[in-house]
Amino acid sequence: MSTREGNLEAPTRHAIPWRTEAYYDEAACNQELERIFDICHGCRRCVSLCNAFPTLFDLVDESASGEVDGVAHQDFQKVVDQCYLCDLCYMTKCPYVPPHPWNLDFPHTMLRAKAVKFKQGKVRLRDKLLSSTDALGKLASIPVVVQVVNAANKLGPARAVMESVIGVKKERWLPEYDSAHFRKTVAQSRAHPVKNGARTLGKVAIFSTCYVNYNEPGIGHDLVAILDHNEIPHVIVEKEACCGMPKLELGDLDAVARNKEKNIPLLAQLAREGYAILTPVPSCTLMFKSELPLLFPADADVAAVSKAMADPFEYLVLRGKDGLLKTDFKHPLGRISYHIPCHSRVQNIGRKTEEVLKMTGAQVNTVERCSGHDGTWGVKSEYYAMSMKIGKPVFTAMSKDQPDYISSDCAIAGRHIQQGMTEAGSVGTAQKHHPLTLVRLAYGI
Repeated sequence: MSTREGNLEAPTRHAIPWRTEAYYDEAACNQELERIFDICHGCRRCVSLCNAFPTLFDLVDESASGEVDGVAHQDFQKVVDQCYLCDLCYMTKCPYVPPHPWNLDFPHTMLRAKAVKFKQGKVRLRDKLLSSTDALGKLASIPVVVQVVNAANKLGPARAVMESVIGVKKERWLPEYDSAHFRKTVAQSRAHPVKNGARTLGKVAIFSTCYVNYNEPGIGHDLVAILDHNEIPHVIVEKEACCGMPKLELGDLDAVARNKEKNIPLLAQLAREGYAILTPVPSCTLMFKSELPLLFPADADVAAVSKAMADPFEYLVLRGKDGLLKTDFKHPLGRISYHIPCHSRVQNIGRKTEEVLKMTGAQVNTVERCSGHDGTWGVKSEYYAMSMKIGKPVFTAMSKDQPDYISSDCAIAGRHIQQGMTEAGSVGTAQKHHPLTLVRLAYGI
């Protein structure tokens, strides 16, 4: 029997009324925070998911009344700041989400509180800067500039200045920038026949993402190589902007809308032309699949894009079920410790990456737990120690059986895990590669 008082329906989501004046009413927002915090306090089922819940429960337990009414409203923000909108509580733990009459949506209530804070101008310049992934990528990856940026990110004195000025923790391993942008260097699609009659669409549009374009273009090239090897026609989405997830996590919903206006018209056209749209970053896939439809529920173009959007491995598994995925793997991968990111788990597609990795003949140790990094949250000085604490069980689990490779669909989580394992002395000789890179290696292409 379901924990939702006999209800066996899947969790449902309500549209986010972010364009109404009432949405930004601080008193109304605090009233809703108090309501859901009181339910969470009485349940405490999600205490192990992230630091938002322990923060809340400590505030309640240390209050004069021992109840939520004893917590000052200004302290609610301490809970909100610990939430990085991973959605795991909603999708995997909470027994009171809709259609339960209590209608508890913890992450989207946190989003509302973040949006209220942003509207009030209470967000740090650092947070605005870190969430401006397109602007940062374009600037930091300029030839010559990129060499200075990458060198500075590895120098102790420069990192100490960065921490004191903008609050980026000096110990955090940061991704390098690459002036050879994916979108500038990717080759045109080879001519492949479109295979009709299959359940998977026979042609693909690649939304490269800010991270792949500016930081690790090799991941995008690996996806292209896999599509070419499987004779899947593909195009690169023109003129893409950031998916909007970093701005969503900040509560800057107007910026999310601006990026949506840049991306959706082109993506919707591709969707209606029969393309499956793939992104190599789970957060971006989730943004188009789930978050934008809730922010723009009446937009038919957004709905069309959501329907066409797919995780690359979700797509490859479906191709395999249609008998169209090549399994001529030439290079054995040995032992892989693979981490499933939260933004993959909440898409409810199952362990598709693990499935494909096992097709190569690899021994896969799958770790299904939050790594603790979450986008920009884990680079910030005030959250760095907590991000490493949350990740510690993952670092330990990933070191099991001395893997040849460590991997995560989220490249940022992968680096975080590599740092944690290295500092714990458990990384051994394992190499860090994205799952798409591992599949390309297995194909020997």
